Amino acid sequence: MARLCGGKALMATPREPLEIDLDRAGEILADESSVRQKEDMILVLEWNGMETTLYPQGKIMFYPLEDRDLCIRYASDILNRISG
Repeated sequence: MARLCGGKALMATPREPLEIDLDRAGEILADESSVRQKEDMILVLEWNGMETTLYPQGKIMFYPLEDRDLCIRYASDILNRISG
């Protein structure tokens, strides 16, 4: 599911909450992104030209992004890579 978060941001939410290890996710995504901020509850990356925020429950916010289908596709791609 994708929902609008402000004027130019979208958040994708998985159907079932996940338990994402944000340290591991940052390591997996490091080759194509740069970590801007890492805390217990968020991982903020510069990914694909967007500020991308990953939450331990599997929610992912993309800024700027206004295309819901693209939001779901990007989130699915990221979650598949960090979950596999």
